[in-house]
Amino acid sequence: MTDAQQFASDNYAGICPEAWQAMDLANRGSASAYGDDDWTQRASDAFRDLFETECEVFFAFNGTAANSLALASLCQSYHSVICSAQAHVETDECGAPEFFSNGSKLLVAPTDSGKLDPQAIRKLATGRADIHFPKPRVVTITQPTETGQVYTIAEVAALSAVCRELGLRLHMDGARFAHACATLGCSPADITWRAGVDVLCFGGTKNGMAVGEAVLFFDPALAQDFDYRCKQAGQLASKMRFLSAPWVGLLESGAWLSNAAHGNACAERLAAAVADLSGVDLMFPVEANAVFLTAPDTVLDGLRERGWRFYTFIGGGARFMFAWDAVPARVDALIADLRAVAGDASADAFACAAA
Repeated sequence: MTDAQQFASDNYAGICPEAWQAMDLANRGSASAYGDDDWTQRASDAFRDLFETECEVFFAFNGTAANSLALASLCQSYHSVICSAQAHVETDECGAPEFFSNGSKLLVAPTDSGKLDPQAIRKLATGRADIHFPKPRVVTITQPTETGQVYTIAEVAALSAVCRELGLRLHMDGARFAHACATLGCSPADITWRAGVDVLCFGGTKNGMAVGEAVLFFDPALAQDFDYRCKQAGQLASKMRFLSAPWVGLLESGAWLSNAAHGNACAERLAAAVADLSGVDLMFPVEANAVFLTAPDTVLDGLRERGWRFYTFIGGGARFMFAWDAVPARVDALIADLRAVAGDASADAFACAAA
């Protein structure tokens, strides 16, 4: 790679050594197809050990499929799914949840932070109960949220309690689930099934893998025929070991957590370094591996002119994402450029005011 490292997305990162080594080992010789292999069994058992429960485990190619198929398995076409207006399933899945469920409607709750709260769920779930309205069936939360904020154990438990009261299932979109665990310092079990989550989509792509997400059903009854659903949707890999083996590398080595902790630390590094910059502010608390900054257009344009890439699709601010391979010296280079262009912008503003 000759391009300088960028922080526009954690999808820019390559494969971490632990996942790569497991892939290399799985590539030696032959193995049974469609998941009937030792690597897939080993990965599934590693998840059961990590979550301390006999969950049902399935592997999909990407997060869109994992989330959409998981939600479809919990719904009929006449049901609805409650989510935040900023949830990934609402803003970035191209209608896939509705497509795979044959029409289950997403009911969105306006939120400032991307987090759902029990009151929002109750309002949407009880607003109408007539046959002309899609019946609420599932709540989905993104952990961490699209704005990089983390649901605490207590917050998840509170959401679960209202779900149980109203007869709803609770799904967790965990594309960056490892980053939430690193922030909270809790066991994966504590933030999922012990807190009342029914189904988790655990992201591997943003945690050091090339492709691959895992769908975990904590109630085995909910997983009935999910393998058929995956096959019909084109998510049953014939050479399944290449989806499951990287998980073995991540889970057995502990890299799933250290990778996330490193990304989180780099985000904190940037946030701390810009705290005193005039005109540059954090849009949201930095609780995982994302930093959202608001700044004058002159500052953002200055960063672009210096070669930095970033997205501004959430609220107009600049988003920076830090992956497992973020180089601290490169983070410091971003900080230096940001401080330089912000200083230039302040100097220009002062000159204009003086004139």
